[in-house]
Amino acid sequence: MLDKTGKETVLYSFAGKPDGGDPLAGLVRDRAGNLYGTTLYGGASDNGTVFELDKTGKETVLYSFTGGSDGASPWAGLVLDAAGNLYGTAQGGGSSDCNGGCGVLFEVDRSGKETVLYEFTNGDDGAGPVASLIWDKAGNLYGTAEGGGAYGVGTVFKLTP
Repeated sequence: MLDKTGKETVLYSFAGKPDGGDPLAGLVRDRAGNLYGTTLYGGASDNGTVFELDKTGKETVLYSFTGGSDGASPWAGLVLDAAGNLYGTAQGGGSSDCNGGCGVLFEVDRSGKETVLYEFTNGDDGAGPVASLIWDKAGNLYGTAEGGGAYGVGTVFKLTP
């Protein structure tokens, strides 16, 4: 963050375990000014995290991925719904067989409970989602996956509510 004089202010420095490491994606901010994001690595199992950074710079790990059916390595940023739930994708994990999983689309609620909404299979649906999601007015989520699909080189997908 740059202050009015152009000086950068570091709000938080990651340590890897247990707080996360390699925050590659953008951040999303809620109405209270808290920031939310993902880390590619780190967390309790070194499979990435979903974190909150409050206005004072205090970081809280909301969810730590295990690398199993819950997902692993969330590259992308998050989107936030009106209730404060966070939605995103993890490139790996899930129960499909893709050398570590084909990835998942997940929700993390305000209490830190993660729910997998969709598991990619590396079929027509794609595999390895690495980009941020977007909403439409009907509540559908849209995104991309880097693998799978009819030709094996990716998909654009829509998940309905």
